[in-house]
Amino acid sequence: MDERKARAARLSLCYNIGATTLKVIAAAVTGSVSMFGEAAHSAIDIVASLFAVVSVRAASIPPDEEHPYGHGKIESLAGFGESLLLLATCAFIAFQAVTHLFRPVPSTSLDLGIWIMAISAVTSFIVGRSVAKVGNETGSLALQSNGQHLFVDCWTSVGVLAALVVTRLTGWTQADPIFALALAAWMAWGSWGLFKTATNELIDHRVHDEDLLLVRNILDSESELCGYHKLRTRHSGSTHYIDVHIEVPNDWSLVRAHDLADRVEKRIHEELAPAVATIHVDPAQP
Repeated sequence: MDERKARAARLSLCYNIGATTLKVIAAAVTGSVSMFGEAAHSAIDIVASLFAVVSVRAASIPPDEEHPYGHGKIESLAGFGESLLLLATCAFIAFQAVTHLFRPVPSTSLDLGIWIMAISAVTSFIVGRSVAKVGNETGSLALQSNGQHLFVDCWTSVGVLAALVVTRLTGWTQADPIFALALAAWMAWGSWGLFKTATNELIDHRVHDEDLLLVRNILDSESELCGYHKLRTRHSGSTHYIDVHIEVPNDWSLVRAHDLADRVEKRIHEELAPAVATIHVDPAQP
């Protein structure tokens, strides 16, 4: 699984380097502010891809004496850094767009920009779908955010393409900065969502509702349990951590109670994989 994540991260990085190079050239030739915004967005994607490559590799390092819970939060930290970079980029694009809105600058060589944006829209969708699939299947926040960047890249490329076509056909120069503002707003919205997700993982927010319900269903289905309490959950990278106190009859032997705890742990590990469960056994109150 770790090698699969690494391949997806490398694919994203290589694609973003190539796409950004083309967009920077197109932005310089056309003078389009929306094209410039898209090039800046893609440049941030390169940084995001580098974060993904480094964080996925670092997060896969096994636990050691100094990091007994592993290194999974490196992926969350990478997602946090990506969100900050995206928010800063949004602010810069918005500033440039407002400047060009009140001081229009005519664009040139629009045909080149149109072709590059068309190619970018198709290829970013294909690569983004592949990366996001791996991220969702492995629970990697870094790859999920990377895939999100590429999907956004697809639609922003479509938007820039539309703005360039409108400018090419009508000569309406305001279309370019207006779309750049819309692009900045959309990027900011997605970046804020990524920021909240990464922050929640860094401060040990509980797992998602559906995962918590799955844990509760496992516990409730064990007929020998008298009850449970102190159920705590958190995320670290793609791994779920579950802590819970289970209650067993106070006349049970230690071996029987231990066997039940092992069975519950195994079910959690299998049904919520990847997961680490820590179960404490308490005697039920008479």
